[in-house]
Amino acid sequence: MSAVRLLDELSHAPQQSEWLDTILKGDCVAALDRLPEKSIDVIFADPPYNLQLDGDLHRPDQSKVDAVDDDWDQFASFEVYDAFTRAWLLAARRVLKPNGTIWVIGSYHNIFRVGAKLQDLGFWILNDVVWRKTNPMPNFRGRRFQNAHETMIWASRDQKGKGYTFNYEALKASNDDIQMRSDWLFPICTGGERLKNENGDKLHPTQKPEALLARIMMASTKPGDIVLDPFFGSGTTGAVAKRLGRHFVGIEREQAYIDAANERIDAVRPLDGAALTLLTGKRAEPRVAFVSLI
Repeated sequence: MSAVRLLDELSHAPQQSEWLDTILKGDCVAALDRLPEKSIDVIFADPPYNLQLDGDLHRPDQSKVDAVDDDWDQFASFEVYDAFTRAWLLAARRVLKPNGTIWVIGSYHNIFRVGAKLQDLGFWILNDVVWRKTNPMPNFRGRRFQNAHETMIWASRDQKGKGYTFNYEALKASNDDIQMRSDWLFPICTGGERLKNENGDKLHPTQKPEALLARIMMASTKPGDIVLDPFFGSGTTGAVAKRLGRHFVGIEREQAYIDAANERIDAVRPLDGAALTLLTGKRAEPRVAFVSLI
């Protein structure tokens, strides 16, 4: 069962059992500061994009597009956003193990600013990975190219972090024995996977597909590793971690998202051990594609 812990419940130095496989409610920086130093194997972060939307966006039939216009995505200036980014990255770096890695996903609005801050703070960029969307939203105004991808940055804690996990053989086996490339093709979250609120609207505007998180965990974690998501949202990271035999810790400040994430994660049934066996060599068997099991 998942549990929610308020920050004031963790006023003492928390034991692992108090935060492992748990959603911490509150501000991400404050929650990160309460976690033990060097306790996390991998971080997946989907921070606010700071979209800088100027007015409503409408389709050709004048219906309104359900865009990201929530308060948590609003920042007064680039300088304010940069300060926020630096604060959470510093806090994230403190809890990351020396051989740990971090994934940050974003759009053109923010990912370049995040990448600069990562480098400024000593992280070492390993790859940028492009998530190509099979079903992106059209560009309704016809004034720019259709925005059909998001960018992920994968980085180690520092340049000397050589012992990070990269499951090269497992990725290759799941890709028809072809080396995995840095452009990944997945649809955006739709259909039964998309969580809805009581009105039938999208619960969270930027819910990520489970297949995307599955590949990230297949690439950079081992069974039993701890995956931290400081912007937990609808709980995709926790759901995939539980299914793939990983632990998670989420941080989220919105109660509606926490409630939905807890319900979602509680319903997940982990895969059995045989399905989670990692490849150990080029000829290893069985060759299991994690993504196909999601």
